[in-house]
Amino acid sequence: MSLGLIGKKLGMTKVYDAKGDAVSVTVVDVSGNTILQVKRSDGKDKYSAVQVGYGEQTKESRVSKPLLGHFKKHGSSAKRIVKEFRIASDDQLPAADAKLDASIFSNGQIVDVIGNTKGKGFQGVVKRWNFSGQPATHGHMMHRRTGSIGCRLTPGLVWKNQKMPGHDGTTRCTTQNLVVVQSRPEEGILLIKGALPGNTGSIVVVRPGKKAVAKK
Repeated sequence: MSLGLIGKKLGMTKVYDAKGDAVSVTVVDVSGNTILQVKRSDGKDKYSAVQVGYGEQTKESRVSKPLLGHFKKHGSSAKRIVKEFRIASDDQLPAADAKLDASIFSNGQIVDVIGNTKGKGFQGVVKRWNFSGQPATHGHMMHRRTGSIGCRLTPGLVWKNQKMPGHDGTTRCTTQNLVVVQSRPEEGILLIKGALPGNTGSIVVVRPGKKAVAKK
């Protein structure tokens, strides 16, 4: 993994590209990212990584004592979100006092965005798993229900991971191969083409694309 940023999803808007076409983008606020710790493979941790903090805690009492001690050890205030980015080698590690802002991403760069999907509450199998449902006519009384989930003969049980009704959404989701339409370090925001997982105001992680595919 390469160094990325933690951000807040602000919402969607449209901007015009060089051809004059309107492009739908999601605005991500990436201001306030701070390097907490740089780990080196030749040091105590035995691997290369950068630990990044985002968002100020309103009260230190809301942070556990070990974590608060970690923040103070590295000269930082208490952060709401802490994320570690693994780096391929020590040569690619930034300085501990390096500034993290939107400038680490360039216009047109391919990125992956990680977030939690919107919660949809308790849902049946038709909405949750896209089941076709049962017949709707001729006296049938099971329209949107699951139907048979097992057999009393062999195997005589319900298999694990059987698709059933339940809580839908709020799962970790990675949307790959998105394009940074505009990087605005002076405003602390990224404009990323398309939709991102999560509600407005939710936290997302933006990283360089692992399976980058050139976009037309």
